[in-house]
Amino acid sequence: MQKHFCITGTCIPEKHYMVDMNTRIEFVIHEYIEKGRYFTINRARQYGKTTMLYLLEKQIKEKYIVLSLSFESADEYFHSLYSLAEGLVMDISDCLKEQGVSETILREWNGPVSERFPMRSLGMKISNLCSQCQKQVVLMIDEVDKSSDNQIFLSFLGLLREKYLRWQQGKDVTFQSVILAGVHDVKTLKIKMHPGEESKYNSPWNIAADFTLDMSFSAEDIASMLREYSDDYAVGMNILEISQMIYDYSSGYPYLVSKICQLLDERIVGTDNFPDREAAWTKEGFLAAMKLLLKEPNTLFDDMTKKMLDYPDLRNMIQNILFDGYSYPFKREAPFIDLGVTFGFFKEQDGMVAISNRIFETQLYDLFLSEMAIGSQLYAEASGTRNQFVSAGKLNMDLVMKKFYEYFEEIYSENDQKFIEENGRKLFLLYLKPIINGTGNYYIEARTRDNRRTDIIVDYCGKQYIIKLKIWRGNEYHSRGRKQLFDYLEFYKKEKGYLLSFNFNKNKKTGMNWNMAGRKF
Repeated sequence: MQKHFCITGTCIPEKHYMVDMNTRIEFVIHEYIEKGRYFTINRARQYGKTTMLYLLEKQIKEKYIVLSLSFESADEYFHSLYSLAEGLVMDISDCLKEQGVSETILREWNGPVSERFPMRSLGMKISNLCSQCQKQVVLMIDEVDKSSDNQIFLSFLGLLREKYLRWQQGKDVTFQSVILAGVHDVKTLKIKMHPGEESKYNSPWNIAADFTLDMSFSAEDIASMLREYSDDYAVGMNILEISQMIYDYSSGYPYLVSKICQLLDERIVGTDNFPDREAAWTKEGFLAAMKLLLKEPNTLFDDMTKKMLDYPDLRNMIQNILFDGYSYPFKREAPFIDLGVTFGFFKEQDGMVAISNRIFETQLYDLFLSEMAIGSQLYAEASGTRNQFVSAGKLNMDLVMKKFYEYFEEIYSENDQKFIEENGRKLFLLYLKPIINGTGNYYIEARTRDNRRTDIIVDYCGKQYIIKLKIWRGNEYHSRGRKQLFDYLEFYKKEKGYLLSFNFNKNKKTGMNWNMAGRKF
């Protein structure tokens, strides 16, 4: 069977092109399972949790009895403690049969569960199972937070904790290791005890070791996957360059990495501009795949949109970061920062909160700008005249800047300073978006974004445009901004860039000017 890139379900090495996970798997085995640790793999959606569990089970099943479960469709288990105990007995029985456990052990395990004391009955079954099996037993539960907002789940965690502590004291026999995988960290689970009662944080899972493994992919990881693909198809791509581009845009988010590769392989190859694999696996082909990724819906982006509706305070925080340049100290104890990290939206950068990757940032900008576009004169103006900005497939950025300046002077120049400071970059992006929409992409350079300046990189038909947005803070500050732009052009190996400065001086002189620095202007 020919391998392909996988974006749904479990990635299987024999069927799919995937990053080499062997080093990570060995780390988890030696540092967690062999040391008898209980832990939670909590990462954002489509971050490789299920694949990690599959590869772990595959690697350790010769040495351990592995009970691999999922709460994905186990809602009925959580109606009562008895139904949970019964459901777990049935699921674990299936796992034991698959691994050839003796009929004697199976019969004892499948014996009736006490209706009066189901958790105690389940605990006794676990002890008997672990003492009778010739191998140590490892319990894995995927999608563990699907039904985790109730007391029944809390009781189950309590049972595992009690048996773990007694095992440590030499008073009981239980699982060698327990691995719970889900989006939320059940160590700080928000439990709703009864209908109408206030939610509270209350989880007995404080026995769990911190799971510190970095599950994102480095550029080197991505390169290992592309080498296998390149060898199979004899593609003469620049593997290091393509891998670095994928990493720069995705920050190694597993789903995004695989999705970009899938788009290149299945959607870009064979198109008019990219007739074969060697033409597609280039910078130009990569940018075409990015355009498709950001234009079409997918489950990850759909979930992002839903989270923005469900958590308005988190949404406001993200908008403050993107449009107003707010800086928040990175502190997971802060509820909405923790929530943003949990969903994969935030990461730490130099001690501050940053959007986790360039793709998420662009998707969030597009989401917010699309909402702002409704009823916007500025957006309508740019949409209605967008054809004038493109000639022979090339974007006339000089004209974009000129027309934005003219329109801004006409409509917004008399607004107060506070309005411009809060909305200046929104207005420019709102004007830019319909002009490049469908053909080009843009992203914000996170390293330079603050409440005083923003650097925008526009990719249009393979050409990049550098635009610096600044608030006027005097001649000296403005001169530094010009130098920063020239330095930035040097870094990107460009000869031309744009500086858009919002000036609030009463006696200001407005207009467009060209400045030279060597061959840069």
